[in-house]
This record gives sequence, C-alpha cells and structure tokens, in this order.
Amino acid sequence: MTRFALLLAAGVSAVAISSAAHAADLIIDEPAAGVVDVSGNWDGPYIGVFAGYGAGTYEEAAGFEADTSGWLAGVALGANFTVTDGIVAGIVGDIAWSNIGFEDVFGDANIDWVGSLRGRLGFDGGAFLPYLTAGLAVAGATVHNNISGLSDSGTHVGWTVGAGVEFAATENLSIDLLYRYSDYGDQTYNVGFADFDAGFKTHQITVGLNWSF
Repeated sequence: MTRFALLLAAGVSAVAISSAAHAADLIIDEPAAGVVDVSGNWDGPYIGVFAGYGAGTYEEAAGFEADTSGWLAGVALGANFTVTDGIVAGIVGDIAWSNIGFEDVFGDANIDWVGSLRGRLGFDGGAFLPYLTAGLAVAGATVHNNISGLSDSGTHVGWTVGAGVEFAATENLSIDLLYRYSDYGDQTYNVGFADFDAGFKTHQITVGLNWSF
C-alpha cells in the first residue's frame, strides 16, 4: 500500500513539476505550434467528469485491517479566479460512484460513493495549471457479515489532500490529472453481534475532462 501511494504521488508530482517548467517557457516565449495559449483564461465556472482507481485500507477499532481497492467515476462542479499574477484559486465539489472495498470468507466492506468539497491553489502557466487541493471528504459505505447474514450502511466524514495538473486542450476544454489521499473517518456499524467503529483511508488517482463556461 505504501509503495502504491508513493508511486501515485511521485507520478503526479513529476507531471506537475514538468508542467510548471513548460509553463514558465510559455510565459516568456511565444507558444509553440499546436499549444493553446490560455494564460489568464482559467477564471470562471466549469463542469467536469472523471474516472480513476483507488486503493487503501479498511480499519476496525478492535484492530482488524484489510487492504481495499476498486474504481470510481463521477462528476465535478467548480470555479476558478485569479488572485494575483500567476496565482489561481478555486473551489470544487464532486461526487462519484465507487466500488473500492475488500471481501474475504467472513464478509466484505465497500465504499459505495465518495464526495468532496475542496479548495484549490494553482500556478497559471498558460496552457498548464499545476495545483494543490484540500478540503472535506465524505463517503457512503456498506459492511456485510457472512456469518450473521446482516449488512449495515453508514456515512463517513473526513478530510482529503492532493495535487494535480490541468492541461488546456482547447479554449474551453481541459484535461485534469489528480492524486488525492483521503481519510474518511470512523463510523459505527452493527452486523448482528455488537457495535463497532470502522473507517476507510484511500489513495486515488483520477483523470477528468473539465468544460469551462
């Protein structure tokens, strides 16, 4: 799990650093052929769709822990605004279907949906926008026990942080590559024996398309 997280974080960081370097060139020089110069045009609202993969851990307060993994796909709505030359702030909310979870002979636990409300702070590099993001994270999950045959559902509330980069494809369309770590916090479940607290933590990497308007 640690190796997976480090690979994801390293990949996004490398892309962001490379993007920032290219962005600096775009600000100083004329845009290369085929590159859309959208410096200063990141402002305004946008809507997006995204899909990706997540992996992490399911943890019970009593000490049980299991690795989780699965896919997610969802929609986002946000807005950007220029704070000062080269700095773009924003806010974005998203919600996604998910099947991140685990299953063994005793039962299973799955995240059915995830959502977030986050702030963003980025560098306007023309056709590139590397950024950091952080905020509130929520998830709906289901826990099932094979011995009792019972299931219980709950809503988790926690936090998320991450880093990403957007690439301008056209004047109104951008490609968004994002890595996030989320701690969804604990929730109390009961599947037929006694109450217990359980929580989910995930590393997610997603690719999305954003349309500005």
